[in-house]
Amino acid sequence: MNTISTPTETGAVLEYRLTAMDRCDSCGAQAYIAAEVNGSELLFCAHHGRKYEEKLRAIATSWHDETARLAE
Repeated sequence: MNTISTPTETGAVLEYRLTAMDRCDSCGAQAYIAAEVNGSELLFCAHHGRKYEEKLRAIATSWHDETARLAE
């Protein structure tokens, strides 16, 4: 896997890539995780991202996780 990004800096102003317009490919909820697999971007809500994380991380070329935003 080439890229893993997880915004975790406490108190820092963060630029988020995913917006409310980005929707989970499984259920349509707001996406907080983006994975690139075979050149295609897959978007997942926190629930489905965690559900498929183990399998996806093995084949994903990038994994972008913004689930920390849920605790804000």
